[in-house]
Amino acid sequence: MTRTILDIHILQTVPPSNLNRDDTGTPKSAVYGGVRRARVSSQAWKRATRRAFVDLLDTSELGVRTKKVAEVLAERITALDPSLSKTAAWELAAETMRAATGSKIEVPKRKTKDKEKEGGESETAPESAYLMFLSGRQINALAGLAVEGAEDGDLNSLKEFLKVKENKARARQLADTGHSVDIALFGRMVADSTDLNVDAAAQVAHALSVHPVEVESDYFTAVDDRNTDAEMGAGMIGSVDFNSATLYRYAAVDVDRLQENLGAGLREDRSSAEPTRRAVAAFLEGFITSLPTGKINTFGNHTLPAAVVVKLRSRRPISFVAAFEEPVAAGEAGGFLRQSCEQLAKHVPDLESKYGLTAGGQSWVLRVGEETEALAALGTEVTLPGLMAAVGDAVAAQLEPEA
Repeated sequence: MTRTILDIHILQTVPPSNLNRDDTGTPKSAVYGGVRRARVSSQAWKRATRRAFVDLLDTSELGVRTKKVAEVLAERITALDPSLSKTAAWELAAETMRAATGSKIEVPKRKTKDKEKEGGESETAPESAYLMFLSGRQINALAGLAVEGAEDGDLNSLKEFLKVKENKARARQLADTGHSVDIALFGRMVADSTDLNVDAAAQVAHALSVHPVEVESDYFTAVDDRNTDAEMGAGMIGSVDFNSATLYRYAAVDVDRLQENLGAGLREDRSSAEPTRRAVAAFLEGFITSLPTGKINTFGNHTLPAAVVVKLRSRRPISFVAAFEEPVAAGEAGGFLRQSCEQLAKHVPDLESKYGLTAGGQSWVLRVGEETEALAALGTEVTLPGLMAAVGDAVAAQLEPEA
């Protein structure tokens, strides 16, 4: 069966930085090809991509991932019925979420010491035991159901309402339709109701440096502004670990699964491929331009990729990380980018020809500077806006070939 798979390959240089640190504060690393490489976890870059969506998509197309689902839902319930007290709205929200997801929604034990002991209103909303991911449409729909089932905001009325088989089924169905773009791309796990799980359409690899990397340490001092000349020494001393690297980054999007995940939320006044096109464009721009924010104020390491290669495939995703299994050596004048591009430019056509992957696919190249010139032969050269437009058109054509 023909599939629509989008592969995104990126080379990006990052100056001294600590994008993603471990429990000791040291930049994460991994051994690949027998040498220690700089590493940025997939979770860190997925988080950065999701944060970028705020500027790329309407809030109605996004979701929220939080333990405080009852508080979020209660805000929507109160907007529909302003007469409800804060505590009443929390109770209705918690009961609705229990019915919709089968999860425990209760006030955390560590937060039970509040004004209830003084006879006042509780200041702590119930929470789920783990992070829950819901779209804005799902939260709005569940809020409407809660108000419908609770006569005059009465919790017991809502409980009786949700005991009815059809109403409980509605609650679960509302939690499983109208997925947001970020849920459709990155998936969702509901531990207590696996039928509500959403398989992710996007896969993001751990970013690896194409060369060996050593961790360095910056010793710093801070001076007390109120010190006099008679008071010598620093007000604070410390150290921070960092590294610098040329990274290979990779992500893949199963466009068919993405459309399937978004399908329940399609608008009748748009083509069936339009939501998927928008989601693909947002992921492309978000993943390409985003950066994890670890120690960003300390290092100011705001770079953009030097080269992006995007390929549209019909069978399976393929990473090109093997191009760098043998570490890239620095050029005569220093630097790893030129040699990285040349190594990648040799690897890709060799791999694709040997495995018969040259027919039918489309490729685009976004590159900056003469160091990346070797990659020009890998696809049609484009700008970032041109890349998003071209990939969007290609995806739409694949999903709606008759259009």
